[in-house]
Amino acid sequence: MNFPEAINDAMKIAMSIDKKVICYGLGVDDPKRIFGTTKRLKERFGPERVFDVPTSENALVGIGTGLALGGYKPVFVSQRFDFILLAIDQIVNAAAKWFYMFGSKNNIPFVIRLIVGRGWGQGPTHSQSYHAWFANVPGLKVVMPSSPKNAKGLLLSSIFDKNPVIFVENRWLYNINEKVPTGDFRVPIGKASVIQEGKDITIISNSFMTVEAKRALKFLNDKKISCELIDLHTVRPVDWETIYRSVNKTGRLIAIDSSSHNLSIASEIITRVIDKCWTKLKNKPVKMGLPDHIQPTSFALTKNFYPDYISIIKEISSLLNISLEWKKLQEKQETPHDIPGTWFKGPF
Repeated sequence: MNFPEAINDAMKIAMSIDKKVICYGLGVDDPKRIFGTTKRLKERFGPERVFDVPTSENALVGIGTGLALGGYKPVFVSQRFDFILLAIDQIVNAAAKWFYMFGSKNNIPFVIRLIVGRGWGQGPTHSQSYHAWFANVPGLKVVMPSSPKNAKGLLLSSIFDKNPVIFVENRWLYNINEKVPTGDFRVPIGKASVIQEGKDITIISNSFMTVEAKRALKFLNDKKISCELIDLHTVRPVDWETIYRSVNKTGRLIAIDSSSHNLSIASEIITRVIDKCWTKLKNKPVKMGLPDHIQPTSFALTKNFYPDYISIIKEISSLLNISLEWKKLQEKQETPHDIPGTWFKGPF
């Protein structure tokens, strides 16, 4: 399956298991069905459970909270992360707090699907990822899958979780294909995965940055540099035990995030690692992310704005004080505008 097919499969399974699972949002029944993620849901489950809505994010999140209180398990699709900022009051002051304020007697099983990622010249207001904002809110869970397999497994876990979940999808992942388990397959929320074990350095990433980290590993493995790659899956809660275990083994850390450097998930990881693994560290931890600046649109600015696999190799070269000739990789690289590579076929 590719990423949209995995999301679609998870929705079909969840809606078949529980008739209280509903799906609504802007474009869920449009011709493209949100890049294929809501394909044939309306035809299979009917317009009462799958329906389009007006563009009113604040009201729609409030409706979802009310539906969850009434026993439903709503999945609201907002497409652009940027636009859900209109609903911060409903998310932070209602959905996230209800379980606590009413003595755990009222659950809010509510998933908000958000799509991030630059492209199509969208720039400042259409390509932002504010997952670190929501990861700062007690009562919320923030999920960021990096592949079709964990997209399906994490979405099913999110739908049947008792708490509200911000489910972040990077559209640059949508072309990725891999084998995905059939049926009711779930990936636990709050548990990271070790994609590759290693002894020289720990790399921690999430979402599309895990794809870039994997590209870096192919190069680094050939150079006999042993890296341990951890894919977080979720940025609230974070699987701290897996992180500490890895850093205590390697003594070196690169934390990568897809948001700005300032007050990022990577910042929190480095802070806690210094606190918990100080005596095991061989070098100062390295933080990677976007510059603390509004995201640009033009090719001249975007080509050096976003971290990629060459950036990771460059940081490891500096951290280990060895020459990895990353500049030669940069010279050979074809850098398309606003897409991750020539293999990318959309969505645009």
